[in-house]
Amino acid sequence: MSTGPNPPAGGPDAGAGEMSYVYAVGREGSALDGLATRLPGVDGRPLRPVAGGGLCALVSSVPADAFSEQGLTAQMEDLDRLEAVARVHHAVVDAAFAETSVLPMRLATVYLDDARVAAMLVRQRSEFQELLGCLEGHVELGVKVYADPRAAAATASAGPTAVTPPDAGAGRAYLRRRQAQQRESQDVYQAASDLAARAARLADGVASSRAVHRPQQGQLAARAGVNVTNEAYLVPREDAARLHRELAALAGGAPGVSIEVTGPWAPYSFATAMVAEGADGGGPR
Repeated sequence: MSTGPNPPAGGPDAGAGEMSYVYAVGREGSALDGLATRLPGVDGRPLRPVAGGGLCALVSSVPADAFSEQGLTAQMEDLDRLEAVARVHHAVVDAAFAETSVLPMRLATVYLDDARVAAMLVRQRSEFQELLGCLEGHVELGVKVYADPRAAAATASAGPTAVTPPDAGAGRAYLRRRQAQQRESQDVYQAASDLAARAARLADGVASSRAVHRPQQGQLAARAGVNVTNEAYLVPREDAARLHRELAALAGGAPGVSIEVTGPWAPYSFATAMVAEGADGGGPR
């Protein structure tokens, strides 16, 4: 987060106790200027363009007390509030991305005022322009592979039941069942790993870049089972639909193994990290 001695100076909607929230950065021009007049930002506050160094940032004013370091910590702990902010943030980025190439900023990226935003654009002009050139005409596809041993076991239990020898005791039969379950579980994870490798080979033939994320767990996981791999690919826009279909078609044949392909999205995985490193602002990572 940007902090400093200067009081907030914001744009036409800013006043005492307000900061500048940045959603996305693109090239200066009519596309983002026009969008700023049509979309609301966080809490319904109007968007405005802030220019600098031939670039343009989409910005809205937010309360300084709510978006200070302490205020942000409290908001991040309120899941309903976090979801509301994230929904608006992504809606602005997606709308901007539909108009022109933009660099999505991380959620809750704030600066003390618009002057700080403009200075950031000037300071990072060459890096941002280069990155925008790399992302031009590209979209992001997400690929997640899941392993679900329980689903595989349920499928196996629907088939023929293994016959236990008459002389086998209860303890020995239990051990045999446990060993069989362990082998089945290992087979499921191996099949999921193989599927992930096939997906990577297929995508690498088309994608310009690849990002490997931490597998999702608990409530973040979209499907039952264990998220084995969570990756993103930067793909030429004209190839995205075909690659999406081909990746999704890789699933099947292995009980308990599935693949989830999402997108096309704005290229968050290939823009936000580099932007946050270069800027002196930035919300929680």
